[in-house]
Amino acid sequence: MAFNFEFLIKSPFRAVAVIVLVWAVIYLPALGSIAIKGEEGRRILPAIRMLETGNYIVPQVGSYPYYRKPPLVNWVVAASFRVFGMHNEWTARLPSALSVLAVAVAFVTVARTSLGSRRSMIAALIWMTNIGMIEKGRLIEIEALYVSLCGLAIIFWLSFFLQNKSPWLIWLPAAVFLGLDLLAKGPTHLVFFYGIVVAVLACSKGWRLLVHPAHFAALAVMFAMPAAWAIPFIHSTTTQVAMDKWSAQYTGRLKGVDFKFFSWIQNIPRSLIYFVPWVLLFPFARFSKFPDESQRRLARAMGWGIAVPFVAVNLVPGAVARYSMPAIVPGSWLLAMICTGNALQWPRSWMRNDRDWTKVVGAFVTVGLAIGIIGYPLTAVLLKNRQQVKKAAAEINSLVPATETLYAVNPDYQPVFFYVKPHVEYVSYVKHLPIDTRYFLVRGGKEEEALAARKWAPLRAYAIARVKDYSKREMILFKVAP
Repeated sequence: MAFNFEFLIKSPFRAVAVIVLVWAVIYLPALGSIAIKGEEGRRILPAIRMLETGNYIVPQVGSYPYYRKPPLVNWVVAASFRVFGMHNEWTARLPSALSVLAVAVAFVTVARTSLGSRRSMIAALIWMTNIGMIEKGRLIEIEALYVSLCGLAIIFWLSFFLQNKSPWLIWLPAAVFLGLDLLAKGPTHLVFFYGIVVAVLACSKGWRLLVHPAHFAALAVMFAMPAAWAIPFIHSTTTQVAMDKWSAQYTGRLKGVDFKFFSWIQNIPRSLIYFVPWVLLFPFARFSKFPDESQRRLARAMGWGIAVPFVAVNLVPGAVARYSMPAIVPGSWLLAMICTGNALQWPRSWMRNDRDWTKVVGAFVTVGLAIGIIGYPLTAVLLKNRQQVKKAAAEINSLVPATETLYAVNPDYQPVFFYVKPHVEYVSYVKHLPIDTRYFLVRGGKEEEALAARKWAPLRAYAIARVKDYSKREMILFKVAP
């Protein structure tokens, strides 16, 4: 078996092929079989709206601009829809799965020289088979894209630094990924990136790299990328509202708005769960067992570079566990070093010798493969009859002809519209509905306004259905008719 493994990783092309195969087995089965849930609609519906209006600057949820997050995830979903020519769960979620693959391929190509063929393959397998990435990589949420971009920045920077490349090559490729990450979510990833950078530079006494012109050029590139979107965005919306919303997003986390102590105190345990099962190996790591002093120094530096940002971010009053997920990539790198460097010390009653790490790695990778092959397809079958969003959409589709326009009055966030067949138009108030309206939806509590409207006389609006939205709130479907 050892010979077969060495044969697979000896060629970079074979290594990439193995990675793609493992990724496909874990991330593609039943990718589009479960209805969109949680925040997925906030990534998908603005993308559809962008394709309809041609406005890629201002994301929209319902009838209002969406200020809370930058638009990169909406752009990639829109691009996926355009490339495949269809809107469904599979094409919406594929960008998340592809971002996971990009990091795995970077491990076995870009990091191959620094880590070695065996370590780079192990690091890629660890990255693809932890609970956090399997979950987020199969949803169109921000985390998969956000964590992957930060991971690519770390891989490129660390690989080129360890290979003694030019400072320009060390900084600029990483800056591109960091800039894109600012367009994905915000600046939290910089804590994890610079945590690794500072720790490694302190270990190697390479502080001069921080003041090299290449670093300042990289900073300019990194901040220019989100600025290229933010400036026209501010000019296209109410400037004060945009600035207030953005400010509230970050100051609210630091101030602990809606602080819940029992949720906050669970941040670190929940964050560790994202790296299950691999996190179970860290208590057995012994950096002193590395045969080479340079490897011991690098491992200690990475340990500090991971631990300090991980704890710091989780202790922020408004933080949640997923904010610390960028630590998964350097964690995968470090754990690959530990495993292949025989730096694990097992209790003697467990294994015959410390080199039996291959059995553990094989078992953990097998668990990841089983989740992809069996777990998600089985979940899709079990949840088939319990997908409320699809049920609500089916009821609307049965009452509104596909050729009609369905108007949604100030609907807020409603993922049900992803499954509605009639064309959906958004308006802010009932009084803004056009005179030729035949079907429209209002949220619960707004039905009196709809019933009192006389703009369609002698026709009138009357309720024909009541459906539950994703949060169990009621929406009322009205028809304008005699």
